[in-house]
Amino acid sequence: MIRALLLAAAIAVSLPCVAQSMFRGDASHQGVAPAAPREFHRVKWRFPTGARIVSSAVWHQGAVIFGSDDGNVYAVDAATGRQRWMQRTGGPVASTPAVAAGKVYALSDDGRVYALDAANGEVLWKFATGGERRFEARGLHGMQPATQTFADMFDVYRSSPAVVDGTVYFGSGDGHVYAVDATAGSLRWKFRTGDVVHASPAVHGGMVYVGGWDGRFYALDARSGEQRWVFQGGVDALMHNQQGFQSSPAVVDGVVYTGSRDANVYALDARTGAEKWRFPTGASWVNSSPAVANGRVWFATSDSSRIHAVDAASGKPLLQEDSKAYVFSSPVVAGNVVLVGVLNGTLQARDRETGALLWEFRTDAARANEGWVLTAEGRFNSAMLFPSSWYDATALAFDRQQSVGSFYATPLVAQGVIYIGSADGNLYAIE
Repeated sequence: MIRALLLAAAIAVSLPCVAQSMFRGDASHQGVAPAAPREFHRVKWRFPTGARIVSSAVWHQGAVIFGSDDGNVYAVDAATGRQRWMQRTGGPVASTPAVAAGKVYALSDDGRVYALDAANGEVLWKFATGGERRFEARGLHGMQPATQTFADMFDVYRSSPAVVDGTVYFGSGDGHVYAVDATAGSLRWKFRTGDVVHASPAVHGGMVYVGGWDGRFYALDARSGEQRWVFQGGVDALMHNQQGFQSSPAVVDGVVYTGSRDANVYALDARTGAEKWRFPTGASWVNSSPAVANGRVWFATSDSSRIHAVDAASGKPLLQEDSKAYVFSSPVVAGNVVLVGVLNGTLQARDRETGALLWEFRTDAARANEGWVLTAEGRFNSAMLFPSSWYDATALAFDRQQSVGSFYATPLVAQGVIYIGSADGNLYAIE
């Protein structure tokens, strides 16, 4: 028995690392990764940055590469946690980089896309968009004063680039979807939407799929940028709360799966845009991007704090688990484990078949729980955090929520180790 276990361990160590070079693994965004540990052993290392980490990490030749709100793109040695290189941009980097053909592509809030040398971080070219901004609306989320236009503090992510056949595809706060030459940094095409585009486009079968804050989901020709179809999601003209695609799509077997802040998960025909099914979440946002594996679609909700698995063909509910707090991070199916980051500073590992909790990791900030941000159960103390709907109170509550080391980033799994950034400014390597 012992010999068999040792042999299994040796095989696991010798397995090659499956490439995880873009957001959600690859350009189709299926959210599937190599096997993750079913038991928590230790934090292998932690790497501190200067600010919150919303960006997810990607893998390249033994390094994990990610962005930070401190304005830097980092490459960190996966084995030691030591910095290989760092490149400064002109603003926070809240999108996930992409690696292709020896280059790293990263979007910054300075409104530029950076192409960096993957070996040393040297800037190879920059491409300027029309500028970044958050989604904004008057009386947003019912905040007071109702006549004020507010930038959406919950619009935390920026579009993550997908690189396919020498082209970099991404969305922008200027309301466009872009296609840029990956070698020269020159514009190939841009497509105008009705508002900010911070979802990350999935590219599959010669098509680009992405939703926007205008409540529309678009399918574009990858070569020309011509619109092939558009799907209209929910619109909330009163408070603009129940609208917009913050979730990024996954494309699997001719179907596009995406969540929406209109409180639905949609399955759309990839060729025509026809709705196959929708799964309503009872007024709860779906900001997380779905993972699709083994005939199931995994996603999570914010307000209702639920982790769901539904049948990929029909949308029929298969299981539902309580995450205890809001989830913006996207689930990853890693072997027979599903990983989910939660805003209460907890990384959860669940059994793929049953949804049962296998283990969880909590940040030091979550354990300290200064100011009683969390209840004893690990839920947000909402009555204390949100005493009123006035903007200043809401902004303060949002900041206090993040003080527990919220996980916005999606876990990266490579060679049996989990890498994930936190709002506490640390990138964690967990095994």
